[in-house]
Amino acid sequence: MATKIPERSEIRECDKWAITDIYPTDEAWLKDYETAEKLVAEAASFQGRLGENADDLLNYLRLYDRVGEILENLANYAQRKSDEDTRVAAYQALTAKFMSLYVAAQTATAFETPEILAIPEEKLEQFYLDQPELELYRRRLFNILRSREHVLSDAEERLLAAAGEMASAPDTIYSMFADADITFPDAIDSNGEAHALSQGTFVPLQDSSDRVLRRSAYENLYHTFGAYKNTAAAVLNAQVKSLEFFSKARKYESSLHASLDHTHVPVEVYYNLIESVHKNMDKMHRYVSLRKKLLGVDELHFYDVYTPLVKDVDRKIPYEDARNTVYESLAPLGEGYRGILKEGFENRWIDVYQNVGKRSGAYSAGAMVHPYVLLNYSGSLDSQFTLAHEMGHALHSYLSNHHQPAVYRDYVIFVAEVASTCNEALLMEHLLQKTTDKKERAYLINHFLEQFKGTLYRQTMFAEFELKMGQLSAQGVALTAEKLCEVYRDLNAQYFGPDMVVDDEIAMEWARIPHFYYNYYVFQYATGYAAAIALSRAILKEGQPAVDRYLNFLCGGCSKDPIDLLKDAGVDMTTTEPVDQALELFGELLDEMEALMKD
Repeated sequence: MATKIPERSEIRECDKWAITDIYPTDEAWLKDYETAEKLVAEAASFQGRLGENADDLLNYLRLYDRVGEILENLANYAQRKSDEDTRVAAYQALTAKFMSLYVAAQTATAFETPEILAIPEEKLEQFYLDQPELELYRRRLFNILRSREHVLSDAEERLLAAAGEMASAPDTIYSMFADADITFPDAIDSNGEAHALSQGTFVPLQDSSDRVLRRSAYENLYHTFGAYKNTAAAVLNAQVKSLEFFSKARKYESSLHASLDHTHVPVEVYYNLIESVHKNMDKMHRYVSLRKKLLGVDELHFYDVYTPLVKDVDRKIPYEDARNTVYESLAPLGEGYRGILKEGFENRWIDVYQNVGKRSGAYSAGAMVHPYVLLNYSGSLDSQFTLAHEMGHALHSYLSNHHQPAVYRDYVIFVAEVASTCNEALLMEHLLQKTTDKKERAYLINHFLEQFKGTLYRQTMFAEFELKMGQLSAQGVALTAEKLCEVYRDLNAQYFGPDMVVDDEIAMEWARIPHFYYNYYVFQYATGYAAAIALSRAILKEGQPAVDRYLNFLCGGCSKDPIDLLKDAGVDMTTTEPVDQALELFGELLDEMEALMKD
């Protein structure tokens, strides 16, 4: 009998996030929506006035912050409700309604950048003297001034802002396709029993020790995506073309340059990551060889890369146990940090379990009232690490929101993955210290190796795929399903090496990766992981001085450029050193794993 995925109504309230903390009802949301519309109109009335005097500029910037806070509340309520069950049309509509307002706000304030750029430097400096409270916004204004060459005329800026809703269409279409519409045949295990297959259950099924079940889930998922390969390719091509259009319009060298410039990260960081991983590809190939040997298979397939290598240690971890273990593991960060963590655990910040129609995967959303974390908890060791990961994001948001003014609360995506993966590294060190059992240690080291494989290598492979898509599109090459499959298959062959069978199914994996709609986001998982390994080791080695630097980083929001925030924490991401050091640790873990498994 197939494992049944529950309806949302069957999930306990204590295991659902408390969205009513933002708005008690949809009606309250609509009332704030009307308030936001009025504030957007008020913001538009400042057009032509930003360069007149310091008071008008200050009042506009404060109003802009107020609009941003309400829009954030509106977005979090609508999008979180929609993600609870993507089949519910009412919240799809609410999300679409919000997006219309968001685009309207962008359009209404499109005059901001051109007008600020038109203020002579001497006059702007006089504004700071005339109105000292304007000093708060000096960094915000500086960031506009340094983008001067990529800013267009007022009319052109309005046109690009108005195109924002269309630009979000590929991501919206993909989400509806992959999370709501597409369905998969049940996976069948070695006893002939059926298991419900979905985006949410796929990875847990790949964890199974039953190779027949793993293969069935793998083939059923990718064959189903393959049946829609042309549709999936058309949607992804639209995303790439959208990024290309906006980068060209703003006179960037490429969509990669446009994306990274937005967060003030040099493109060399992206290229250095790929270069460093390529230099260390031998370690990845060595890991694949070890996996093949330990599994005792004649051929290693991609449905063999998730299952734990130490079978008899694998166990289900109840959510409550996972929560307690994560809490214990973060003791090095101090009781202040853990107090906030406990508050999140006990006050329904987290939507724990999968239900029919729920968005797949996991994420954290940093709402002002408190963060919200979406999980699809399955009881695996990986699920426990996902909890630690997402609560790292959540506390980063919480601390930034509480220590920065509105203008600097939102940390940029380059540093987003550092807090989450630092939590994971501390959890792993905690688990390794607790065990004296040889097989359990091997099991945990295997999971640590999997993190390196899945984050530093796999996410870099994703980043390279994104880079190649952008390059091919810029060269006029059509991103057909055949071309995407060809590029993706070749990358898998390069990254996994000669001991992996690179089959036709894995060539379709690009169709199930939502991060390809996030605008060159994924490379930051890898850079963030490397930074997190460095920070976690400093915390465990140095103690309080490293903890203080790290907590200051978490409180920093976007008060500095991301590279500088990390330098203050003790990590220099403009060099290859953090990535090289992390992969050196990967090699050491391989050595220990080989030694443990000899007996």
